[in-house]
Amino acid sequence: MSALIVIDVQNDFCPGGALAVSEGDQIVRGINALMADVEAVVLTQDWHPADHSSFASQHDGHDPYSLIEMPYGPQVLWPDHCVIGSEGAAFHAGLNANRAEVVIRKGFRRAIDSYSAFFENDHTTPTGLEGYLRTRGITQLTMVGLATDFCVAYSAIDAAKLGFDVTVKLELCRAIDLNGSLDAAKQDMIQAGVTLA
Repeated sequence: MSALIVIDVQNDFCPGGALAVSEGDQIVRGINALMADVEAVVLTQDWHPADHSSFASQHDGHDPYSLIEMPYGPQVLWPDHCVIGSEGAAFHAGLNANRAEVVIRKGFRRAIDSYSAFFENDHTTPTGLEGYLRTRGITQLTMVGLATDFCVAYSAIDAAKLGFDVTVKLELCRAIDLNGSLDAAKQDMIQAGVTLA
């Protein structure tokens, strides 16, 4: 059984959003078309409280995109984005969200960020996605969405470590590419056994 995992195709990650990924909206049509080719569709949704610890606004003297050390490791500080219930946190209007059986919300714990669809950034607190996929008998995952070098890469690497057969369709992803993060993410995915298509 195969599933399409659609990562964070939300307004704040699309042009005009608080943490816009260049051309983030241009992948929506292709993602919708891909939904017909799989048995299951899962959407992930960044879902932050307004005072989330990954927001630069919560750290005096720190600018967005600066790096700090958190109890669970290095953390990029982001502009406030995908605040619970906000228009920015909503899925892109063009995305066929009704096709999804499950929506995994992540980043809702104030003290820890969550890039991966499978674990918080401590790499141990699960989101529940693995259990859902296992009970459905799903072994093959195709991943698409935003952004290639953060949430997509973290999700793909975790899925591969968990034993899933993982393909990332790069043409249906877009990257932030912060200080070479896209090339690094591609290398990390390949090393983890992820297929880049």
